[in-house]
Amino acid sequence: MSGFSFSVRATDGPARTGLIRTQRGDIRTPAFMPVGTAGTVKAMFPEDVRATGAEILLGNTYHLMLRPGAERVARLGGLHRFMNWPHPILTDSGGFQVMSLSGLRKLSEEGVAFQSHIDGSSHFLSPERSIEIQCLLGADIQMQLDECPAMPIAHEAARESMRLSARWAARSKRAFAEMSRPGQALFGIVQGANYEDLRHESVDRLIELDFPGYAVGGLAVGEGRAEMFRVLELTTPRMDAGKPRYLMGVGKPADIVGAVARGIDMFDCVAPTRSGRHGQAFTRAGAVNLKNARYAEDETPLDPTLDCPASRDYSKAYLHHLFKAGEYLGPMLLSWHNVAYYQQLMAELRAAIAAGRLGAFIAEFADAADDAQ
Repeated sequence: MSGFSFSVRATDGPARTGLIRTQRGDIRTPAFMPVGTAGTVKAMFPEDVRATGAEILLGNTYHLMLRPGAERVARLGGLHRFMNWPHPILTDSGGFQVMSLSGLRKLSEEGVAFQSHIDGSSHFLSPERSIEIQCLLGADIQMQLDECPAMPIAHEAARESMRLSARWAARSKRAFAEMSRPGQALFGIVQGANYEDLRHESVDRLIELDFPGYAVGGLAVGEGRAEMFRVLELTTPRMDAGKPRYLMGVGKPADIVGAVARGIDMFDCVAPTRSGRHGQAFTRAGAVNLKNARYAEDETPLDPTLDCPASRDYSKAYLHHLFKAGEYLGPMLLSWHNVAYYQQLMAELRAAIAAGRLGAFIAEFADAADDAQ
């Protein structure tokens, strides 16, 4: 696969730090991908996202296919040019959003028929169409179409769902071989709910297809952190150690730290920007709700050690005022800070693994990032 490669540089137990090479730049792992759902990381300029240390973004196939449309993005030069982000982009398959539509979609062997949440128009997403859309967008890393069932789910239903995703993986790979450009890569997605035998079968089926990378799907859907970690512990050791491992839709800082310790290399989540838009900042001392009255006269910044103006140059009192006044600048600054915090966390994880001190780092971290103040 010309233009795409992955190498592990250091390990510390199951955790690894490495490097993904793409045609549009390198990605140091463990890596966090800010989510650019509709061609933008909400409330942030692309150059500010890059300045935080982000080396890759995630784009959303479902939302972009509905608006402005993949064909239109292609006519306008592709997603990188369209959103002014010349660096690597990973696109999801659209499957998670479609499966979440419940009464608005109908699943079959061929794919998923669904109605747009925007205007009710009818659409059909098959493995082949998902790959076509991602290729039109020009994504550097693309995802197979899969079914992501909600948990809890009975074993038999989970088995049928997982095997459908495996068949769709094969179809996605064939379509990718026909439609992709040199340097692009397609990842398979491990499913199987919280059943060890199904997760193992899913991994084995995908390894037979020899994808350049693999994702763990079907987690962070309400099962709880302990259960998510348990599923990772029974899944990642069976995955190809020479390929990147991506945990989809995760998560809060403590989720990421625990998943890195269990061998995961890549993450994405809307938490930094969604929390920022609602007044919550992630800090080394835990989560801070800037809407609380206790910050009305707090002159200290969120984190003077972060090389980010939003973290360093504005007081908590000012941020509190912005949210109380309903000013747009408040969500912009907190989103900027949160993305910077996540990128700093990834840099610290990479350094800890390289130095063989991940255990000490985790002890120091102590899940404080999830303890709201």
